[in-house]
Amino acid sequence: MAGVQEVEVIVAHTERTTLRVGEVFLKVDADQARADVEVEAMALVPVPTPEVLWRKPPVLALAAVSGTALGRLGEPSSASAAAWGAAGAALRTLHEAPLPPWPGPSLDKLSAELETECDWLLANDVLPADVVTRGRLVAEAALRPWKPAFVHGDLQIAHVFVDGDRVTGIIDWSEAACGDALYDLATLTLGQQERVGDLLAGYGGDVDLDVIRGWWAHRSLVVIRWLTEHGFDPFLPGCEVDVLRSLM
Repeated sequence: MAGVQEVEVIVAHTERTTLRVGEVFLKVDADQARADVEVEAMALVPVPTPEVLWRKPPVLALAAVSGTALGRLGEPSSASAAAWGAAGAALRTLHEAPLPPWPGPSLDKLSAELETECDWLLANDVLPADVVTRGRLVAEAALRPWKPAFVHGDLQIAHVFVDGDRVTGIIDWSEAACGDALYDLATLTLGQQERVGDLLAGYGGDVDLDVIRGWWAHRSLVVIRWLTEHGFDPFLPGCEVDVLRSLM
């Protein structure tokens, strides 16, 4: 990294900080179990991931992946339909891979989390009661038994990199686990509802769109408190609160 002129802060909060130094990303994580999962998951998955350069806890050094992010939450994605289709095909490959040797959140835990966070939103007047009630009703569609798949677990749109119609890398694997494949599809299309068709064209198979909408509602409701407590704004245009309002 000799000759690097500046350090770019990619994300910084009390749980994790990620810095870019030239073509190297340095991730400093307060929870080394998350870093363990990230390193092991990247070694297992059959899709492109960043190269692990070195690890000296609490720091994990990763090589930058080529290409550009599929998009950003709150902004319309400028990526082509073919790029979205390639992302869908990559997800199908991931979801059909052998399961990781560690579990993911249970249905009971996810249901309890939804109840807790909805109660908090109402008790603190964060959102109108009708928005919370409708969002919770929509979320119920996702809370059903599913066939376990190898899931990324936090597949935000900025975590998928493409070059043309080719996926060049999927980053940030610390939430990878056994889970519902449709949760990944929903997380990737959060705030990008108009691109669901492009994604599913590459993913293939029958997908229940009510479950996708359910995971949009669930993720938006349960993450608002965390976002506000860590310096992010879920009220920005196109972000979580707007997603919930769109479900009204």
